[in-house]
Amino acid sequence: MTDTMTTETAPRETVARLRHLQTSPSKVRQVLALIRGQDMDSARDTLRLCERGVAREVGKVLDSAIANAEHNDHVPEDELFVARAFADDGPTLKRWRPRARGRGVRIRKRTTHLTIVVARFGEDELERRRQREAASPTPTRRRPARRRPVADEHDHDEHDHDEHDHDEDEDEAPAKRAAKKAPAKKATKKAAKAATAKKTTKKKAAPRKRTPKKGN
Repeated sequence: MTDTMTTETAPRETVARLRHLQTSPSKVRQVLALIRGQDMDSARDTLRLCERGVAREVGKVLDSAIANAEHNDHVPEDELFVARAFADDGPTLKRWRPRARGRGVRIRKRTTHLTIVVARFGEDELERRRQREAASPTPTRRRPARRRPVADEHDHDEHDHDEHDHDEDEDEAPAKRAAKKAPAKKATKKAAKAATAKKTTKKKAAPRKRTPKKGN
């Protein structure tokens, strides 16, 4: 009898890289440790709620890895997980800062080469996930789509029914405006006459100053 050896093929991996990220590798590794081994939905939620500033860049690289897997390997997003994620040291930019007594202090600006590797779940894990989704009473959650607020719709029938009333009001409007303007003009004329009369009385009432004559 001959023994037949069965070798399991490793899942195909898809890689996305970001080079020369101007952040220290130690800061990036703290964020990568949170998403390593998670599926895509959990990793995205973790990065969205993470307070680290570099989480935004890590999320972009993760989206790029997912897009590469879907386009190149034809693997759907639901079957992917973060297989590996690591940050390597990049070149260090050296700068100087002036200090007291003519001294200078070196500034080291670190850079990072970020790499995220996604892979497809095994058949056993996929079957287990399908059974779990089928047994769960609630369906898988989906992000609600944002919709713009819709303006209130007017009843066109009522608007057409009231068109005649608006036309009559428009005809009456110029006559009413002319009637309102006429007394207003009269009032302004009376006020102007009263103001001029007060000015003339004040001028008349003011006594004249006489300069005393000097005796010879």
